[in-house]
Amino acid sequence: MVIEKLSLTCDRLLSHRQLACCHSYCGVPLHGKDMLIYSNMDTEQKPLLLTGHHGEISAMTFGKRSRPVLLCSASADYIIVWDIELCQKRTHAGRVAAGTVIGTLLGEVVHLSFCFSDERVAACSGATVYVLSSKRHEVISTLTCHLAPLTSAEFCPWNKDILVTTSEDRTFKVWDLKAEAVCYQSFVLSASPLLSVFLSEQNRHIITGSTDGQLWCFSLPDDHKCHLVTKMDLQKMEKRHQTHQGTVSDQSGFAEQSAVDNVETSKPVLRMALCNSFPDTSSEHKKDNSWLCIGSSDGLYVVDLATSELLTALNFKDYPNVSITMAGSWAISPGGDNSMVFLVSSLFTPCVVLLELHPWDLRRTWASGEGFLVFPSSPPLLESPLNAELKKKEPEHPKKKGGIKEQPLVFHSKVKSSGYNSPPRNMMFSPKTNSQKNPSSQKAKKNKGSLLRDYPADSAAPTISHIHLSIGNKPVHCLQYSGDGKQILCGLADSSVLLYKNSLAGNPTVYTGHDKPVSSVSWSLNRQWWLSASEDQSLRIWTHGSPEPAIIMGDSMFSKPIRGAQFYYLDKFLLLASGPSLYSYLYNVDTTRDNIKRYHQRSVVKLTSCFTTTSATNITTFSAINDFFSYIVLVCGSDRSLQVFDMNKGTVASTLPDAHSRAVHCITQNKGSMFSTQAPDSYNLFLTSAVTDGVKMWDLRTLRCVRRYENHLNRCHPCSSAISPCGRFIASGSEDNCAYIYDIRSSSYLHKLQKHSDTVLSVAFNPATPELLTGSLDGKLRLFQSSSGAPSVS
Repeated sequence: MVIEKLSLTCDRLLSHRQLACCHSYCGVPLHGKDMLIYSNMDTEQKPLLLTGHHGEISAMTFGKRSRPVLLCSASADYIIVWDIELCQKRTHAGRVAAGTVIGTLLGEVVHLSFCFSDERVAACSGATVYVLSSKRHEVISTLTCHLAPLTSAEFCPWNKDILVTTSEDRTFKVWDLKAEAVCYQSFVLSASPLLSVFLSEQNRHIITGSTDGQLWCFSLPDDHKCHLVTKMDLQKMEKRHQTHQGTVSDQSGFAEQSAVDNVETSKPVLRMALCNSFPDTSSEHKKDNSWLCIGSSDGLYVVDLATSELLTALNFKDYPNVSITMAGSWAISPGGDNSMVFLVSSLFTPCVVLLELHPWDLRRTWASGEGFLVFPSSPPLLESPLNAELKKKEPEHPKKKGGIKEQPLVFHSKVKSSGYNSPPRNMMFSPKTNSQKNPSSQKAKKNKGSLLRDYPADSAAPTISHIHLSIGNKPVHCLQYSGDGKQILCGLADSSVLLYKNSLAGNPTVYTGHDKPVSSVSWSLNRQWWLSASEDQSLRIWTHGSPEPAIIMGDSMFSKPIRGAQFYYLDKFLLLASGPSLYSYLYNVDTTRDNIKRYHQRSVVKLTSCFTTTSATNITTFSAINDFFSYIVLVCGSDRSLQVFDMNKGTVASTLPDAHSRAVHCITQNKGSMFSTQAPDSYNLFLTSAVTDGVKMWDLRTLRCVRRYENHLNRCHPCSSAISPCGRFIASGSEDNCAYIYDIRSSSYLHKLQKHSDTVLSVAFNPATPELLTGSLDGKLRLFQSSSGAPSVS
């Protein structure tokens, strides 16, 4: 996987010197004052010798552009820019290669960086960064604000007037080069100095790393008010990666390994670069690539910035053919033939190696594995539990005694006269010329038009606070809109369920009967009834117009609290989770009642199947789609696992251990709505939320996390998350008295919805119009609308 293309033995140690590498060339110092430039394509070719420095070279870097290839080198006396191709021509002509001196006597330069147009160079010397012209001897800016020596500086790829610097004072600063002033200064990030910085143009993020293996990802918006997107630890990510790969063993032989293998070394973030070379240049992999190569002292780490997960760790000890075992410095660049090239200096020996890696091999390995689809690809099996049917009993009508009695020939109490006794008509017909339109028909047409209105696919996120309603000091545990978006169910901690109109106007209908907090509510697809499940180990199905439930499932039917319940398979089944079991019931709702046997339940419920999780772990939450046929049910366990149930076969199809660092308390599938249409593959996405571990988005086709959202605060309460009907936004509750809205394509939040008075526990999108409803810990509902959305359906 890793190929050593070149190995050089130097005359001195280069462990902490900035070396230079680009797609075509690599450069190393020779005798301290000279440089050798090698071709990456043909390492056997005679290297180019560059002379001109009088002091020892401390830093080197290549320009960002492919033509001309510029090299900048720095020593205590000069900073020189070289045109490599021009120098080669001069050497071939028998003349001495020469460069352009752009700076003199600027001190010991530890880091050099070109801007993306190669017109300027940033040179870090002490606590000062000098911005120089690459074409002539000119100091454009001198920036000094850090309290300790600088370690790196990088230009912004999307804004040429922005420069980001890191320092041993453990902070980074964002500079406005026009004003020559700091426009953002970070807080102290770590106890260890910051070593490197990288700017991702795709998401406009700043990634910086420290000597102890910590990485921080900040957003860099146009107003330069950076906020933390995610934080990563190479040491922890590697341990988690080894656990997932099954390399961590508890056997006795593992404890007998040598002491050297058990020593934990720090993983300084020496250099970072994006893996942006893939075979198909038009593919989504290149456009949405988020793989980051991190060079550390013990090897190369490839991290997915979207998920904050380690994809692979290429340790030097696993490659005996590589000439070095510990790295002191890295230079990383995209190479030819869709590869990445790395120039690495040894930490303890005077050796430099040129390595090559093909990221596409990693992607094929990472993407391998059997996944699932939310849409069924074949009819149910003959023995499938989904084919179960409920035999309905025919009503037994008592036979009437005696013969058939005489019945009237008409069915009205009054019969219209034949008209023989009425006087003759003088006027036969007169048309109505001043008739008015019936307002009821207009209203019917208006309602019909509103029902057929599509969900606006290009609307802005709902961020404008429209209604604020207090329902008492009762935590709102769950919220759900009806399928048409006209009604809202609210499950409260005081064991009651409230039914509101979507406008939250008027008094709600209150349904009581549970003895403990309501844990979940669910609408049926036909919107004729709904259910509520509670911590009192009971489930109730309610119907319109009746304060009493049509079905009560309790009376010690379940030994543990019900952690979730919903309708499934187009309302055919009831699914509920209790303990380690997932129960599937057939049911028939009968709302008729006998006045004599008023409390006799005529509705029927029949258990069809019961599924148990692997390792018999308790179910914390589950999700299934009821809007269309789907065989997949996603179940989360208290052992932090994520399990896929195939209801067609009645088995656990797959188990993903350690989906989060804590047990998942909320899982949400992308179900869309009857008012919107998404791409078929979008319905394979789902979200999971866990305390202290943020929100993860998963792809059912690969059963892998594809993005992580961590800007919100969730440390103890089970804050829920939701996907908008258009599939473009994600909403999450938070413990900082806010609700967060994310763009589904980015890990940084779009909007922070404030004005809440307590922790936001529940969030729900209106399926018919761009609206977001939030419920808080202190029993308050707040409705947010979009600035460009359609009015609410009422």
